[in-house]
Amino acid sequence: MFSTIDSFKAAFRRYPTGVAIISAAGPVGLTASSVASVSLDPPALSFSVMDSPSAQALVRAPSFVVNLLGPESISLARAFAGPGGPRFTPDQGWEYLPDGEPVLTGALASLRGTPLQLVPVGTSTVVIAEIHEVLLGEPGGHLVYHDRDFIASPRR
Repeated sequence: MFSTIDSFKAAFRRYPTGVAIISAAGPVGLTASSVASVSLDPPALSFSVMDSPSAQALVRAPSFVVNLLGPESISLARAFAGPGGPRFTPDQGWEYLPDGEPVLTGALASLRGTPLQLVPVGTSTVVIAEIHEVLLGEPGGHLVYHDRDFIASPRR
């Protein structure tokens, strides 16, 4: 019989989610599959990060960018998903906003925000952020995280 934790993990492996790279000045960044819209007025979103050096730096950052990824960004998603992957290299398409936040030029959209609330939950932190700027990229297909893998689908 599965424990509640094992069953919980198995349940969410069956549920596909969008993929983003959250980045802040430093530069620092990580792959997240927990981004969700929260409010239109004010524009706000949420995401959750687990306890890692990158996550701790993002939680302390005064501002950050949530880069929503399309199918051409699968290698970036993998690079930012764990320690040791190449990050913020010139060929990955990063530019920097005036306050130093990295923004991915090839993202479907990049949303610059500041934290409104940090909610500690176990070994994770849920970040609720107000969005101040939205940079729309070219429309594209889908990049989802499903069953512990990144799956890219081009636009039809």
